[in-house]
Amino acid sequence: MLHAWLQRHAPTVAWWCPQLPASPREAWQLMVNGTRDWPMHSMAVLGSSLGGFYATALAEHLGCRAVVLNPAVDPARDLVRYVGDQTAYHDPAMHFEFKADYIDELRALTPLRLAHPERYAAVIAKGDELLDWREMAGRYAGAKIRLLEGSDHALSDFEQQLPFVLDFLGLPSRP
Repeated sequence: MLHAWLQRHAPTVAWWCPQLPASPREAWQLMVNGTRDWPMHSMAVLGSSLGGFYATALAEHLGCRAVVLNPAVDPARDLVRYVGDQTAYHDPAMHFEFKADYIDELRALTPLRLAHPERYAAVIAKGDELLDWREMAGRYAGAKIRLLEGSDHALSDFEQQLPFVLDFLGLPSRP
């Protein structure tokens, strides 16, 4: 949805959304290499769930802004029970192996704290059925937070959150 909006209303904004490998180390290399020549002063990263964790790690590494949507705060802790054969959330027909080594790879990427919480915007749903909204809100204390009374992990009502995201990114929410 955001990509379609950008194509229509902000076509000069570059969009890059690669399919990340299951290995956090490989995902990190892809993200770092893919953004190496980007203008840090004007770029932002966005991610949801585990992607929110990655967006946070990358924003801390690069010093850029980030928008996180129901972000995973401690995926090394939360994903340890998923070691083994898994199906992709977005496509249950797609299988991948989540290896025990990935837990340590996630730990290695975990930022100790947010150096500049004001560089973050977070959309957090109290109705998230997978992650604790209080933990997310605590992690992003000092950020611009939109705390939703309901919703769900997938933010099925994301279209209603789009103006908040666009405002944080400095993009007009109305064409």
